[in-house]
Amino acid sequence: MAKADDRLTLPSLGEWCHDLLMVDAAVSGRSPTIQLQYLGCAKLQEREARIRERVEYLANKRGISFDEMWRQLVTGKYSKITPSEWAELSEEEDDDD
Repeated sequence: MAKADDRLTLPSLGEWCHDLLMVDAAVSGRSPTIQLQYLGCAKLQEREARIRERVEYLANKRGISFDEMWRQLVTGKYSKITPSEWAELSEEEDDDD
């Protein structure tokens, strides 16, 4: 069982999506909360390859490994870099060549 502070809070669904969820949960024999969790996990698994491509892009942009970028994202230590920071990283990379 997840701790209360491990749970995500989602904004309300629109009327149409709420109705779809209620019907989908009923025909699947699950509660709406469990069905939404199931659907979220299924969609994430479906998008895994694309997510990994995006992480690889961010890692390459920063000149760090995929694993380090993944770790930063999972632990909440990721931060966006500004165009000027990216230019500085590119200049450092050029100086190394």
